Amino acid sequence: MIAPWARALGQRFTVLWWLKGVGTTVFMTLFFWAYFTILENPANPPIEVPTLVIDRWIPLTPWAYSIYISLWVYVSLPPAFLLNFRALLHFGLWVSAMCVACLLVFWWIPTQTPTFDIDWSLYPGLSLIKGVDAPGNACPSLHVASAVFTAFWLQRILSKVGAPQWLHWVNALHCVAIAWSTMATLQHVALDVIAGAGVGAVFAWGSLRALDRRSELLEI
Repeated sequence: MIAPWARALGQRFTVLWWLKGVGTTVFMTLFFWAYFTILENPANPPIEVPTLVIDRWIPLTPWAYSIYISLWVYVSLPPAFLLNFRALLHFGLWVSAMCVACLLVFWWIPTQTPTFDIDWSLYPGLSLIKGVDAPGNACPSLHVASAVFTAFWLQRILSKVGAPQWLHWVNALHCVAIAWSTMATLQHVALDVIAGAGVGAVFAWGSLRALDRRSELLEI
């Protein structure tokens, strides 16, 4: 027998599924275009982000690559489970505002991760990331900001459908694991992660607070 909360999530997934699929694809395409354009054309010389003691506690972990790239599935979940067009629009505008804010910082105050003395050819998965995503657009980590923003929204949706507590823990742990993976793959350092988490939390709080003030969006 399917649990009521699982049935509710399944029903939510079918609502406007075509719009959600197309919208998410278009958004990610535009985002990556803007991200790599800014990465290659910053307004000023990049500043290297300093490391903290916590960076020495997290070793290079090649298998963290799979968790790192899981973000792109994770961030697709909140819009996939929203119930109406207005809620989708609200979510899209807030996540777009967060991305634009970070991209402006990347363009005007560019940062990059330190150069690590590692032969990346020994790690094929990580070598792929390093070949595509140069060590720029570092602080704040938009990877972490997106994960935190997603975690807040998923928590709200899971509460709405009466999901069990263990699923809330899975959501929180996945967000933490993604943040850890950005350091374990040496894509980011601790300061990037801390700043990214702050940005994600601020925009998530603002978006959900605005949601609560608009009665037509409450049934998210």
